[in-house]
Amino acid sequence: MFRKVLVANRGEIAVRVIRALREMGIASVAVYSDVDRASLHVRMADEAAFLGPAAPSESYLNVERILTAAGLHDCDAIHPGYGFLSENAAFARACEEGGVAFVGPSSKSIEQMGLKTEARYVAMNAGVPVVPGTESPIEDDVDAACEAAAAVGYPVMLKAAAGGGGKGMRHVASEAQMAGAFRDASSEAARSFGNGAMYIEKLIERPRHIEIQVLGDRFGRMVYLGERECSIQRRHQKVVEECPSPFVTENPELRLRMGQAAVRAARSAGYYNAGTVEFLVDQDANFYFLEMNTRLQVEHPVTELVTGLDLVQWQLRIAAGEELTVRQEDIAWRGAAIECRICAEDAARNFMPCPGRVTSVSTPGGPGIRIDSGIYPGWTVPVEYDPLLAKLAVWAGTRELAIERMRRALREYGIGGIETNIGFFEGLLDDAEFRAGRLHTGFIPEYLERAANPAPDAVLAQAAASAGLLRSMRTAAASPPVQATAGRWKSQGRSRELR
Repeated sequence: MFRKVLVANRGEIAVRVIRALREMGIASVAVYSDVDRASLHVRMADEAAFLGPAAPSESYLNVERILTAAGLHDCDAIHPGYGFLSENAAFARACEEGGVAFVGPSSKSIEQMGLKTEARYVAMNAGVPVVPGTESPIEDDVDAACEAAAAVGYPVMLKAAAGGGGKGMRHVASEAQMAGAFRDASSEAARSFGNGAMYIEKLIERPRHIEIQVLGDRFGRMVYLGERECSIQRRHQKVVEECPSPFVTENPELRLRMGQAAVRAARSAGYYNAGTVEFLVDQDANFYFLEMNTRLQVEHPVTELVTGLDLVQWQLRIAAGEELTVRQEDIAWRGAAIECRICAEDAARNFMPCPGRVTSVSTPGGPGIRIDSGIYPGWTVPVEYDPLLAKLAVWAGTRELAIERMRRALREYGIGGIETNIGFFEGLLDDAEFRAGRLHTGFIPEYLERAANPAPDAVLAQAAASAGLLRSMRTAAASPPVQATAGRWKSQGRSRELR
């Protein structure tokens, strides 16, 4: 097993990996930019290395500086987390050539599955259905993009060939929109992944986004750990994830078919370590290969909560050359888990990022609550990076109970000094369509429309509730005073502080 591992990331995922290393008795080295000097991951690590200025190209995306830090601190492995260099084949190859283990798949697998057009070939060769689309990347050529989109048929999705996470993705309804969409998406992809190449897929109307977690070792053993429902997205970025999917729960044979397809696709690429095969699923339970994320996913906690497996520790064990001792028949899916991505953003202002100083943090507790966080009171959320602060995940025996537990946890969660999306999630989880499991990738715009224009019955119910509250207040005012014995929550926008 490794002696010392450098964590080439920041925020909550760096904290998550450092905790796994500590449990395994492995020393940890954090890296940081000049705006992350006081970040939680730096405080928690055994050692820390300064990379450079805040710009990712000069810090968290700088391969030379990260490898230099690993050498200076005598590390024998690097864990990339997710984002930044986690799906960069050149970085993985540099680790291999430099004699430091890369905690992830081989550089060859990343090249095959990280580049979306190559991944489509791998999936098709493995007999996995794919969404109709282009066969090769399109680089800085709007005319070629228009020609390809016309062949596929509008509407289409324009996507970054070398990335994921919703970066460099645009919905294009007609040729008139292509030039602007291509320019914006390519520019965003170049900033995020260092590669502005694009590819085009046919748009599937109102699909579900369901992904399969796979885990494999270097000896050919591979299992699938079930699915995650990731259909609740905003601007193609997942914000709520579940395990299991309510749709798959209603179609249990779908888990087997998708799991087997995911394993076939991963094996075709010679894949090992943790990875995720993502699918679009239509209303008739037909599924289509979307992409493979050759890294740990943001939403991995819900799989861990339902299966009882620690994915980060298995990543490290496999990278160190250990065999996978988990067999497919050993894996069971118990209960239900839901995750909300807590971000520094103002939902009332079109989810505008809200960096600033965190003045207080009140976290929920109790059975079945997990928080992967990178914040603390007094820390300043920087403007230079993704606004993700923490991931709140809950587990319960059923999806219905998990929803109620998450609602309770959200009411207890308070982050002072900045705006967050906690209040948005409270409303979303109370939505009748969400509770019924009728989900698709365009769910949030429809939910916001329902919330802004409630049905007449809902308005009457709200008026009745307000009248009932008024009667209760009048009754309480006429009653003798009772001494309060518990704290109360005071609402301050979307932030809460325990008073």
